[in-house]
Amino acid sequence: MAFSQMRGKRRGDEGLGGAVDFLLANARLVLGVGAAAVLGIATLAVKRLIDRAAGPRDEDDAKGDSWKELNLLKAVPPQPQPPPAARSLPETRLAPCPSAPEGLSDAGPRAPSPPARLCLTLQERLLAFERTHVAIPEAQVALAKQLAGDIALELQAYLRNKFPELPFGALVPGGPLYDGLQAGAAERVRLSVPLALEPGLWSLVPGADTVARDPRCWAVRRTGLEFSPRGSSPWDRFLVGGYLSSRPLLQLLHKALTASVNWPAIGSLLGCAIRPCVASEELLLELQHECLELTVAVLPSVTDADCLLLAWPLEGLASNLWLQDLYPLEAARLRALDGRDAGSRRRLLLLLCAVCRGHPVLSRLGLGPLTQVVLRVGEEAMDWAEEALGERFLQALELLLCGLEQASLPCHFSPAVDMLGGLREQDIDDLGYALYRGLQAPETLL
Repeated sequence: MAFSQMRGKRRGDEGLGGAVDFLLANARLVLGVGAAAVLGIATLAVKRLIDRAAGPRDEDDAKGDSWKELNLLKAVPPQPQPPPAARSLPETRLAPCPSAPEGLSDAGPRAPSPPARLCLTLQERLLAFERTHVAIPEAQVALAKQLAGDIALELQAYLRNKFPELPFGALVPGGPLYDGLQAGAAERVRLSVPLALEPGLWSLVPGADTVARDPRCWAVRRTGLEFSPRGSSPWDRFLVGGYLSSRPLLQLLHKALTASVNWPAIGSLLGCAIRPCVASEELLLELQHECLELTVAVLPSVTDADCLLLAWPLEGLASNLWLQDLYPLEAARLRALDGRDAGSRRRLLLLLCAVCRGHPVLSRLGLGPLTQVVLRVGEEAMDWAEEALGERFLQALELLLCGLEQASLPCHFSPAVDMLGGLREQDIDDLGYALYRGLQAPETLL
């Protein structure tokens, strides 16, 4: 019985394949080249759906494939069809509604007609969304910067007293909030803790040239051992295999921030509650003020020329390396492009961040991938006036959808780095499906 069913299924597949081949072979003669291409792609998609339906599939797999196939069909523009013969028939016009007799119309007052609905364009919706979801009150921004500056002063004084042998530089708050690239709320600030490394004793090695083969990272190698032996630098205590390791430094600072600093006293002095995030491997401080909630990310850093490296909790072979931070270069490039033509690239980035921030699925996209999309569109598109903001918005969403289809979004300044590399396959399918649905009706994203 099973063999006969399989044979019957094979015959059915052969019959379907023969019908498809016959249809495609004659489509060019009957419909023309353009329509034959559309029919070919549509027939292929339908055949794949029929073949897939023959086997058991779960809902998530069907969703993950459907948005890619639908987007493939959307990419081929429909060909104009000749008007059907029915259109040659005389047009039937609807008779106007007869007016009510005067006696009935005077019997009572008419109900007021409902106001006409406003049909806003995408451009108008984007500008309205920008006013309500992107802009941050200036008082909130000023308060967040003041709290971050006070935290920097308190933490710097603590580090100098706790670790006088470690030459830390001046702690500097920064990040998207300081560059005008944070949307919705002043909720996160970066606090850089620079390491003052001795010149001539350290050199940077690209992560791709190390055993980790990770293009996101760099290794900090100890040099000059013949003149300055190991132990002559205060940073030698963090050496692992001849390299300055970020992991033991992070562990030291994490223990100090969570167990040694008197945050309740500092918080009462600043008028807010400060709690270190114990569960996270990152160095995070959570501030609660009556006017806002702020997260301060403490980032030990190494700077060499234009290369900014951060001590970041990495896994595997890269755990001792330093993560390269390209955000300063990206923010500077966007600023330069907008300054060249008085464009709106940064406004587009803010809109995308605000849209994703309030979406249940697209919120998995952070600032990094969205910045890459805007940088690529910003280099290619010519018109960046405010009137073209809606067109650039759709162009950015389509480019992001293409990246999700390929499961790859190269970094603008380091193409070997995939900005979608940290996402699971299920996350990419969910994002692609949500983005495809949003492109069908962009107003639903706002």
